[in-house]
Amino acid sequence: MQLVKTYLGRSAIEGVGVFAGEDIPEGAVIWRWVEGFDQSYDPQGLARWPLQVRGYIERHTYMQRGRLWLCGDLEMFINHSDDANTHAPADDNIVVAIRPIRAGEEITNNYREFCEDIAHFKEFLAKE
Repeated sequence: MQLVKTYLGRSAIEGVGVFAGEDIPEGAVIWRWVEGFDQSYDPQGLARWPLQVRGYIERHTYMQRGRLWLCGDLEMFINHSDDANTHAPADDNIVVAIRPIRAGEEITNNYREFCEDIAHFKEFLAKE
């Protein structure tokens, strides 16, 4: 669940992105996993779901510890950057600002930090 004010906007990185709705200081925890609000799925179970649902899950999740993880808020729209302004430790279930993020600045993650199946995002990483 996002812990700072954010909004969706047009991204120069990939279509839509998440932007800071307020100044965010370095070191601030900006997102935290909330069980029940955010969801995880066994990838083996997706085969029984309708194609449209599978497409949504595949587009908006990341693979970690053998499961697909889906954020219940705008976090699913945060774009990748090799020079991200956040840090997402793989096992901590939080996202931290690693430098000050100004209001109006796009919030970015480095997907390589937390996603075991980085090939899942190859179309986005190829644009860099």
